[in-house]
Amino acid sequence: MEPYQVVKTLLRTEKGTFLAPENKYLFKVDIRANKILIRKAIEEIYKVKVKNVRTVIVSGKMKRLRFHEGRTPSWKKAIVQLKEGSQIATT
Repeated sequence: MEPYQVVKTLLRTEKGTFLAPENKYLFKVDIRANKILIRKAIEEIYKVKVKNVRTVIVSGKMKRLRFHEGRTPSWKKAIVQLKEGSQIATT
């Protein structure tokens, strides 16, 4: 997989801002990607050194529109901790 197929977007959330002082960042990643692919993609895209990668599969929620019931898709979130001295500009 290409790096831009593995990492979809940098998540800018409230939880992510609380993790920033610990040098951790949240990413939405491809659901098929493993930790090794995520690490290589982050290092290649952002030119930083990754210390640790943790992943979470976020389950889709049930939604209802009038009489039709459905479900939002499940997705994968990665919490990436960078080594000391590395930083991602989030502006």
